[in-house]
Amino acid sequence: MKPLTSLLLPLFAAASLFLLAGCSSSTKDSKETGSEKTESTSGATLKIAVIPKGSTHSFWKSIHAGAEKAAQEVGGVEIIWQGPQKDDDRQMQIQTVQNFVSRGVDGIVLAPLDDRALAPPVNAAVKRNIPVVIIDSDLQSTDFSSFVATDNKLGGKLCARRLTELLGGKGKVIMLRYAEGSASTLAREAGFLEGMKEYGPGIELVSTNQYAGATMERAFQASQNLLNRYGQVDGIFASNESATQGMLRALQTMGKAAKVKFVGFDSNPTLLAALNNDQIQGLAVQNPFRMGYEGVKTAVAVLKKQPFEKRVDTGVTLVTKDNINTPEVKELLNPDLKKWLNE
Repeated sequence: MKPLTSLLLPLFAAASLFLLAGCSSSTKDSKETGSEKTESTSGATLKIAVIPKGSTHSFWKSIHAGAEKAAQEVGGVEIIWQGPQKDDDRQMQIQTVQNFVSRGVDGIVLAPLDDRALAPPVNAAVKRNIPVVIIDSDLQSTDFSSFVATDNKLGGKLCARRLTELLGGKGKVIMLRYAEGSASTLAREAGFLEGMKEYGPGIELVSTNQYAGATMERAFQASQNLLNRYGQVDGIFASNESATQGMLRALQTMGKAAKVKFVGFDSNPTLLAALNNDQIQGLAVQNPFRMGYEGVKTAVAVLKKQPFEKRVDTGVTLVTKDNINTPEVKELLNPDLKKWLNE
């Protein structure tokens, strides 16, 4: 008769093989259900694509710097910065999102230049388990994780109140829009129109349906056309950086700078110089550095299953000649981009 241990050894071996097979099957199942990305990124460098609307305006450089600061603070994060050259190249931005989805980045931070056209590629990214954080401009989708942006409608209302005060509640005003499909500027324009009804019911809005376009040259031409068509106007509002600078150049060329009350949106050295020279009387200034920073921090929180806000308001400030030299405004207008971009 064989010892009991000899009889049990084959049973132990079979049980061990069964357990090993079960573990292998469990690992395979977890990969097939999409949890592979979470497991693979837990200890590796997170690759986050940050996709701006364009790359020519100083606004986007500030967003880039903020994104890099967040990545360095968090650690273990690589920022891949890529976007269209021009702010109206929808197809290029769509292709950029699609390419990053194909590459299998861990997360995407996107400033969509069209609130409808970018919805399908964002939805496709989310279906591939790539979370998307939207910054700057809203998207007609519910699939993204968080929205990090300025309260653009409030910014438009601040501009309306400033222009109404400058005009004493009367006169003729032009509003120069930016571009169709841009949710951020549409909100500013809606806020401006709402604010004019509230603060300046006695002011006549002689034009509110003209668009500047994405480049300074197009904005300049559109501005010249408006000024030629309507002759004497008392006030102007332009809803983004290119529209504001194009209108400023048109006013300067036609000898009307400082003679027409002018309030714009966004800032750059040229616009700030005009503010100091009384050729612009107000600029609604966003915080693009914080936008990039909070966008990346939020994307990391989503990937690491940490708490995050569904809506992050990055603030808006009405800058005038009276407050431009205050410490708060100086810090807002002059973030240390070189430190974070290695320029």
